Amino acid sequence: MMGMALFSVLNIISVWVVPCLILFALLYAYFRGIKVFDTFIEGAREGFTMSVRLIPFLVGMMVAIGLFRDSGAMELFTNLLAPLIRFLGIPAEILPLAFMRPISGGSALAITAEIMKTYGADSLLGRIAATMQGSTDTTLYILTVYFGAVGIKKTRYALTVGLLADLAGILAAVFICNLVFKG
Repeated sequence: MMGMALFSVLNIISVWVVPCLILFALLYAYFRGIKVFDTFIEGAREGFTMSVRLIPFLVGMMVAIGLFRDSGAMELFTNLLAPLIRFLGIPAEILPLAFMRPISGGSALAITAEIMKTYGADSLLGRIAATMQGSTDTTLYILTVYFGAVGIKKTRYALTVGLLADLAGILAAVFICNLVFKG
């Protein structure tokens, strides 16, 4: 009974925390003399301008993703690496997700959904795919959009570090899911 009461209280708090934070920010700005609506309009204007500047980068990224998938390059890489990956104990069925996740969140989500539809959400592959979705990021997309937005041309080590972090997330997802869920 005590657990249910605590759960109810936490549920109420979680529903109200975001609206209270927004109200607090608005009141704080008002009492500090900040013109909230004018500031909001200026931020929206800057956001729109930034969106327009990002369109060429997004189009380029989408074309590259389409070429990678439609040319058969992803399938070729998957087929070439499958024997090595299986030898290392990594299911080859998650390779398309591992390739696509650093490039495109939408494509990776579609691959994850397909894995779950084919093997089941509670299957080992479904759990690995879900864990990979949560423990990796769309590194190439992020670098393209954010670095392109501010005009950074020399990314230095950002790409290497981002892809290494994705690899660590992929390997950790496989290792932990095999440790926890493999029967």
